[in-house]
Amino acid sequence: MKPFLIILALVWSTPAFAHGFAGSGIIHPLTGLDHMLAMVAVGAWSAQLGGAALWRVPVAFLFAMLVGGAVGMVGLAVGGMEATIASSVLLLGVAITWARPVALPVALTATLAFGFAHGHAHGAEMPLSISPALYVLGFLLTTAGLHVIGLVGAALIIERGPSGMRLLRGAGGVAAIIGSVMLLA
Repeated sequence: MKPFLIILALVWSTPAFAHGFAGSGIIHPLTGLDHMLAMVAVGAWSAQLGGAALWRVPVAFLFAMLVGGAVGMVGLAVGGMEATIASSVLLLGVAITWARPVALPVALTATLAFGFAHGHAHGAEMPLSISPALYVLGFLLTTAGLHVIGLVGAALIIERGPSGMRLLRGAGGVAAIIGSVMLLA
């Protein structure tokens, strides 16, 4: 059933012009470094946290993204979304670099705020010529895929032991630096 929905979304989607690139809801999360870094970082952080965070953190992001997307689609302006998106890259990078246990409610709260902001940006930039349901399905599927890439990639790196953890923390540091630059730009 899922492959059918993906094919259906690809066939029926028309170009969206998000971040200066044409594409559907499936493409939108891939057209901005801010979105890609944050979404991969959510997966990596969830792998680092382990336990229930492995699935709850990415699912919370997706749920909040859905809500934020709906708010953006109906045209409700919410201030500070671009700063929150840049902050999500910075703070997720810091969390990965810090590599300390974080209480699940704290991780979920942060992830919900970040997911809402990313979803709002996607929803607000949806072209009127696109089916809202297919657009949302597209950006949720791509986001979930980016979460899985971050989660699996981080898990494989962590598995390498101390050198892997240093590598992952270094990648978090790079994300934090990029997030800082985005926030200051």
